[in-house]
Amino acid sequence: MFQFAKEGYPFIIFFAVITVLSAILRFNYATVVALILTLFMFYFFRDPERNTPTDMNAFISPADGKIILITEAREDEILMGPGRRISIFMSPLNVHVNRVPSDGTVREVRHFPGKFFSAYKDDAAKYNEHIAMLYETAHGNIVIKQIAGYVARRAVCRVKPGDTLKQGQRYGIIKFSSRLDIFLPLDAEVKVKLGDKVLAGETVLGKIK
Repeated sequence: MFQFAKEGYPFIIFFAVITVLSAILRFNYATVVALILTLFMFYFFRDPERNTPTDMNAFISPADGKIILITEAREDEILMGPGRRISIFMSPLNVHVNRVPSDGTVREVRHFPGKFFSAYKDDAAKYNEHIAMLYETAHGNIVIKQIAGYVARRAVCRVKPGDTLKQGQRYGIIKFSSRLDIFLPLDAEVKVKLGDKVLAGETVLGKIK
């Protein structure tokens, strides 16, 4: 059964209405364009089920996309410490629903206003508008950042401090092309490499030995 992210329904309904009205008024070109956009909204906001591996020592990818950065870095906004940073670029063709990488508890959610550089650029992680979530796991605190891109100017975090979540559970969405950065514990062994394609809720990013 197909399901869609709830944040997508306003877009789907809007373009569907435009399609119907254009067809009634016989604006053929507008009808075709609106229909294509309606179909794209259905595609973009799809929210498929995922087979999440059960492994309390693993951190599962929180986003679909391509690995564009793996490094050790200090996170100074909310973690206030070092971590293994992995950046995932999400194209408009990826599923954009985000999932938590492990069992844990939300400790803090903060919104940071900013610019809208291309999500693929390094400056995006530092200067773009984003939402940072401090997430407590059995292996220590991690940080997940939903970063807006040039097209994606809206990230949605559905959870709040105190919420307890299960590995692979949906927690938010970033609308249209965007980026997600995650800071894992330093003792996590990275299981992906640059250029790898990953799936939210399925691909293991790192593992505690």
